[in-house]
Amino acid sequence: MVNLENYSSELVEKDGLYFSNQRAAISYPEKGNEDCFVLEDSSFWFKHRNDCIIEAVQKYAGHDVFFDIGGGNGFVSKGLTEHGIETVLVEPGIAGCLNAQKRGIKNIVCSTLQNASFKAGSIPAVGLFDVVEHIENDREFLTHIRSFLEDDGLVFMTVPAYQTLWSDEDDDAGHFRRYTLTEIENRLIQAGFKIEYSTYIFSILPVPVFLLRSLPSKFGLYKTDDLDVRKAEHQGKSGVVDKLLGRIWSLEIEKIRQGGRILMGGSCFLVARKAS
Repeated sequence: MVNLENYSSELVEKDGLYFSNQRAAISYPEKGNEDCFVLEDSSFWFKHRNDCIIEAVQKYAGHDVFFDIGGGNGFVSKGLTEHGIETVLVEPGIAGCLNAQKRGIKNIVCSTLQNASFKAGSIPAVGLFDVVEHIENDREFLTHIRSFLEDDGLVFMTVPAYQTLWSDEDDDAGHFRRYTLTEIENRLIQAGFKIEYSTYIFSILPVPVFLLRSLPSKFGLYKTDDLDVRKAEHQGKSGVVDKLLGRIWSLEIEKIRQGGRILMGGSCFLVARKAS
C-alpha cells in the first residue's frame, strides 16, 4: 500500500477509499464508467492501450509510484500493478472507484486531482489516459499537473487523434477536442514540459473510424447509445484477421520499446518531463 499521507494530508478514508472534502464538475457522462466497465476486459482497444502504457512506464518511469489520474474503473491501474508498478488511482466518479475496488485496486482516491490537495512537487509520475480531451482549458490543466510533479517528474498521456475523426461518440463522451501529435506536443511544451517520446498508436484505425463513426454521425446514422454496437466495435476478430491485428499491435509495442514513431493512428501517445 502507498502511504497517501506522504502526498496529501487532507484525504479521508472510508471503506477502503480515500475522499477529498470537495467535489467538482467534470465533463464526463455519469454512466460512462459503467459502460466502459462492460467493455474493458474483452476489448482489443483497451488491452492494446494498456500494453502500450505498460511498455512506456516500465521504460521511462522505472519503479516510481505512478498516479493514474482520471483512471476510471482501474483497468490501467490494474495492468500497471500486475507488472510491479506501484499505482494510485485518482478518479472523481464513485462508480469507477467501486469498480476499481472490485478489480482489487488498493490505492484509490475518489477525487479530482485539484481537490485531492496533493502536495506541490510530490508526485514522481502521472498518467492522463484519455483525460485531457475532457478538459476545456487543457493548457491550464497541464500547467496544474506540472505543479504537482517532482523535479524531472513525468507525465504519460493518450488523447484521441484528428479532429476529422470527430463523431457523435465524442459529443456523448464530453470531449472538447481531438488532437494531432504536434498540437498536443505544443500544449505540453507551453505548459512547461519537454517531450521525451511521442507517437501515434492504433495505426490502422483512422480509416474505419472515419467510415463507421465520423461519416455516419454527419448524417445522424451513428447510434452511440447502443451498447451492443459498442461491444461489437471492441470485440477482437477471429481467424486470419485476429492474427493480422495481433501482428500489427505487436509491431506498435516494439516501436515504443525501441523509441520509434508511428506516423498515424487513432490516438496520440506521449511521455513528457517537467522542464526546469
